[in-house]
Amino acid sequence: MSLDALVRLSRGGLDLDLPLRAGDGEVVAVLGPNGAGKTTALHVLAGLVRLGGGHVRVDDEVWAGDGIHVDPSLRRVGLLAADHLLFPHLSARANVAFGPRSRGTSRADAAARADAELDALGALDLAGLRPDRLSHGQAQRVAIARALATDPRLLLLDEPLSALDPELRPLVRATLAARLRTYRGSTVLVTHDPLDALTLADHLVFVEAGRVVQEGSPADVVARPRNAYVAHVVGLNLYPGDAVGADTVTTALGPVVTSGHEHRGASWVAFAPAAVALYPHRPDGSPRNTWPGRVVAVELVGQSARVRLAAEGGATVVAEVTPASVAALRLHPGTDLWAGVKATEVSAYPA
Repeated sequence: MSLDALVRLSRGGLDLDLPLRAGDGEVVAVLGPNGAGKTTALHVLAGLVRLGGGHVRVDDEVWAGDGIHVDPSLRRVGLLAADHLLFPHLSARANVAFGPRSRGTSRADAAARADAELDALGALDLAGLRPDRLSHGQAQRVAIARALATDPRLLLLDEPLSALDPELRPLVRATLAARLRTYRGSTVLVTHDPLDALTLADHLVFVEAGRVVQEGSPADVVARPRNAYVAHVVGLNLYPGDAVGADTVTTALGPVVTSGHEHRGASWVAFAPAAVALYPHRPDGSPRNTWPGRVVAVELVGQSARVRLAAEGGATVVAEVTPASVAALRLHPGTDLWAGVKATEVSAYPA
């Protein structure tokens, strides 16, 4: 592993205990609610915050721990935040060349490296422009080039796309993904955006209150969330329960029928909001799972609407329907209706 870290410290009300490992060319995304310790961990890796315990090792070199604290200027780290923080008086080329120049590279070689990095990000045509002539998306691409121009062994990305306008994010995300595929160091990405994580990362680490609550490949996490926050991020309805038969799990919703499972005992059941159908009255026919509920919120998301229902037993069900369905059912907070999910749409797995 290029990066082997155990970040431990207490700061304010945060008690952080976070292991992080990443190999060459691997992108690890750290996700969690505000105050979970994500950015603090990133600053520890960069050397901006001292460890309280644990260690930070890169390529078997100790950067922190065992009484050692390597100064940030001596760590081979590239740090990129949501705000690009480009030097306003320098051109894009000079901004990117600044890092290599500060490490003793000649002016000509630093400029050549800057042009190579800008070209890799499709931004070479911006080389002569100062930051006030760049759009936010263009400036962020220049900032990415600057972070990579010093050949860091560890690239730290702190919400790198969050400040971009929604129409710019897909372009910059795709550009960053393409560049990371050719970057041979290790990357740690902090983000709230599940699409950023699923698009850019090889491994996901979910953190709450300074502790890891789930980690794994994007495919594994999306298929089997094991925490309410994780389920919210990946967009699934998730309920703990008890598998009492070959096709039934008891939950706060009541008995949930699945298409079949082999395990017994503590279990999770999950289904997608798009699998939830809404009815003005109790449905007859195909749904094997039906629950009465009251609409708590209706939110338009792109070309669909997310409807949050308070079901009996204190459970919440989220449905994803068309705007036409919202109009036809006259959905608004306080509307009483029924939700239905086919057993074939429900997955169950051991807790």
